[in-house]
This record gives sequence, structure tokens and C-alpha cells, in this order.
Amino acid sequence: MTSQSKPLGGHDGPYPVPVEITGFTVQPDWIDYNGHMNVGYYGVVFDLAFERLLVDHLGLGEPQVAALGQGPYILQSHLHFLREVREGEALVFRFRMLDADHKRGHYFAQMVSAEGGTVCATQEALFMNVSHTTGRSESYPDWAAARLARMVADHAGLEPAPQIGQPIGIRRS
Repeated sequence: MTSQSKPLGGHDGPYPVPVEITGFTVQPDWIDYNGHMNVGYYGVVFDLAFERLLVDHLGLGEPQVAALGQGPYILQSHLHFLREVREGEALVFRFRMLDADHKRGHYFAQMVSAEGGTVCATQEALFMNVSHTTGRSESYPDWAAARLARMVADHAGLEPAPQIGQPIGIRRS
């Protein structure tokens, strides 16, 4: 692990179980010809919420790139679309960190309608810390790896969601 000794923001925990990220509303330009949020914008808004988790709780993301020249890259993402999302709908995101090591993290997130609490979509993703100089993976600073490990531990008791680890394919009976 690298030894950047000073955290760049965020906090050392304990972390909310799960972490809730609020303040998102479905924008008019996110709506497609079917009258609901276009599939591409699900990825966009999950990413915006993930950035808030990184910055506000872990001290990573954009401040990390500016200070250290490294940052998180999503390596794999799996979305489940469970309910249509309409223009003007307020959204809340619930994040749980499933696993982490010195370079990577694995999270699960739910997009929830702020009114009624219905889960509209989920995302499971794997991310890696990458050097902007080399374009290769790089260990997190010690403080960041410790925070990720703490978040994994804090979230370990959450009930597993049915979408975690699900394969993609046509189900046949």
C-alpha cells in the first residue's frame, strides 16, 4: 500500500449501514421516448451517487485524483432494472461495500424511490484504484485501504440482496 498519510476528506467511520446518498431527481433530458428514464442514465446517476459515497465518506474520487494522480475506475457493472423511473422522481441510493483489498472494491447499490421506498434498480460493481501516470492499478494509501476495510466490516451484517452475484442470461424452465 502507498503511504499518503493524510486523508483527503471523508471520515474513518463508523459508516451508516447502508450508506444513503440523497439529493437526486430524474431530469427531463434523462427521459426517453417510452416516457421513463433512459437505460443509459441509470448508469450515469449510479455513478454520480457513487462519487458522493467516495468523496463524502471515504475521501476518495475527485479529491484523490487531484492530490495523488490516482482514482477509482469501474471494471465491471451489472444493473438490474426493477421499476420504471419517471421525470421529476426523487431518488435515494443505498450503498453497501461487499469486499475490498489494497487496490479494489466491490459494492452493491440500490436506487430507491424517495416517495414510497420502492427499489427501482440495483447496481453491483467492481472498482480498482488506477494511477493516471501509468494507467495501471495502484495500491490505495493506507488510510483509504483501512476505510474501505472498515466499511466492509460495518456492512457485513446486512441481509444479502437477491440481485448480488446473479448471472445474466435467458432463464429457461
